[in-house]
Amino acid sequence: MPSTSSVPKFLPGLAAAAGAVVLCLALHALLPAVPVLTAAVVLGLLTGNLPGTAPLVAGSWRPGLALAAKKFLRLGLVLLGLKVSLVDIAGLGWLAVVLIIALVGFSFAVTYLICRAFRLPGQEPVLIAAGFSICGVSAIGAVSAARQIRQEQTAVPVAMVTMFGTLAIGLLPLLSSALGLSPEVFGFLAGAAVHDVGQVVATAQTAGTAALALAVVVKLVRVLMLAPVSALAGLHHRRTAGTEGKMPPLIPLFVAGFLAAVLLRTTGILPEPFLEVAATLQDLLFAAALFGLGASVNVRSLVRAGGPAAAASLVSWVIILAASLLLAVLLVPAG
Repeated sequence: MPSTSSVPKFLPGLAAAAGAVVLCLALHALLPAVPVLTAAVVLGLLTGNLPGTAPLVAGSWRPGLALAAKKFLRLGLVLLGLKVSLVDIAGLGWLAVVLIIALVGFSFAVTYLICRAFRLPGQEPVLIAAGFSICGVSAIGAVSAARQIRQEQTAVPVAMVTMFGTLAIGLLPLLSSALGLSPEVFGFLAGAAVHDVGQVVATAQTAGTAALALAVVVKLVRVLMLAPVSALAGLHHRRTAGTEGKMPPLIPLFVAGFLAAVLLRTTGILPEPFLEVAATLQDLLFAAALFGLGASVNVRSLVRAGGPAAAASLVSWVIILAASLLLAVLLVPAG
């Protein structure tokens, strides 16, 4: 975190991020179908590229927005662990848990290979694979830290998981209606196929409380894979990057904090009001971080570079959706 003497330079950007979060919350209150995190990314993109605000983003706001994009995202990831109870996950049964973990591995591998086939540059394949298979922007942040990937290289992956996660909110209920899926099957599908936790909630709640409850638990199995995948990504980076320069820790501190939060939640000692406050704070931190990330993106560069990424992501998304639907139909008893 910044030293006391350097705090003033961060204030303009942090104030801008706070104002953006308020606007996103207000928009979500008026239009509940618009997720706060999606609104934060879009508002960041607009702020960073419109003539009136772009100079501010590149000037006095830049230190604070960079701080929000990096540190707030990591703090939010720690708090995300407070949503994961191993007791709830165990309630799915060992077979379901094993198959969901296998689906995560399948989704990661398929997405990575498809992105490589489309010749996406640099670290985009591994970041998009992490975002699509685990938990969206959160996974991108964790893997990018473990592999020492610069923030600007996360722009396209963040855009892809945001775009397709938002599409899922509108399209999956239509698919469910067309196929005549039960609420439970639809909930499993949403938890297994949609990227961010907030997007899962927005998608599954359209089918009622039974769908939402199952979707959240299935999603949390995927979220739990954040720690081992980040560790493996860090280990691979250590082996391929050589010994020059400072290597990041095998497990970043915030990932260790995430695991500690999972264990703490599993004990059951935390009161519900505390968990509700932590969940709200996590949403606020993520919204500020995504506004900062969005503001750092040059839209013209994103449009030029995003075509192949969008095509690869679409193919991957369809395959993951089909595999998730198959698993949901096989595992969820007929209503």
